[in-house]
Amino acid sequence: MSHIPARAFGSLATAMVTPFTADTSIDLDSAERLARKLVDDGSDTILLSGTTGESPTTHQPEKNDLTRVVKEAVGDRAFILCGACSNDTAHAVRIAQGAQECGADGLLVVSPYYNRPSQRGLLAHVRAIADATDLPIMLYDIPGRTGLAFSDETLDTLAEHPRISAVKDATGNVEQGVERMHRTGLEYYSGDDGLNFAWMTGGASGFVSVVSHVASAHYRKIINLLDDDHVWEARELAYSLRPLVAAIMGTGQGAVLAKYALYLQGVIDTPTVRLPLVGPSEEEITRLTEVMTRFDLI
Repeated sequence: MSHIPARAFGSLATAMVTPFTADTSIDLDSAERLARKLVDDGSDTILLSGTTGESPTTHQPEKNDLTRVVKEAVGDRAFILCGACSNDTAHAVRIAQGAQECGADGLLVVSPYYNRPSQRGLLAHVRAIADATDLPIMLYDIPGRTGLAFSDETLDTLAEHPRISAVKDATGNVEQGVERMHRTGLEYYSGDDGLNFAWMTGGASGFVSVVSHVASAHYRKIINLLDDDHVWEARELAYSLRPLVAAIMGTGQGAVLAKYALYLQGVIDTPTVRLPLVGPSEEEITRLTEVMTRFDLI
């Protein structure tokens, strides 16, 4: 009999881009349209104001408006997870509180980047955010971007907090994550589209995906196949998606290329990003267009 893991944050979360108009103003109409599309295609969680949502360059009034509009658009059809991500703890707390006021169902909390506190500082940072609202929390471990990984001791301590229940892992170390999820009892979610299948077969609850902007139906099928113990079929489907994963994530510019993919589909009106991000190169556009055409996505 299949053993399906607990899924407090759903099984397929899309880390949603934040659409902008040509003048870089936030485009709430496109955001509403995009959120509905993602849920229709199989995402049961929408992550707002994460890295892919350009959280470093969107401001709290915009984050609040985005949360409110998307929550109204999808209602109870999806779990709304909001990033409370800042290397200023007081700022992260304000973001968290604003998200709760605007209808968020949960929070994503990343380790403070650039200032790189000690593990004691990391612990204090996360606890301050966790204690500021009533929302469940998914930690985000991505040391390649933050320069600060969660240690085993810190995770063990945070796992005891009543509102901290999951980890989005983008460390690339599936073996370590499998050991941690068993030791701590925390749910784990793949934070790396190239490792989604490996994480799921290791016991993860689901994916937090960027490629699902255009491949939600494929990822939903992979999850359903694994839940039904059709491992080899899921493996082949996951492998077949590798060109699409590479076209969107291969340069490390997932936010840029996911947004351009949606623009090619006509889901959003412009592929505009805010500096310091810039649009894709002609080579990247050509490659993305070819791969999406091959997958009948445009």
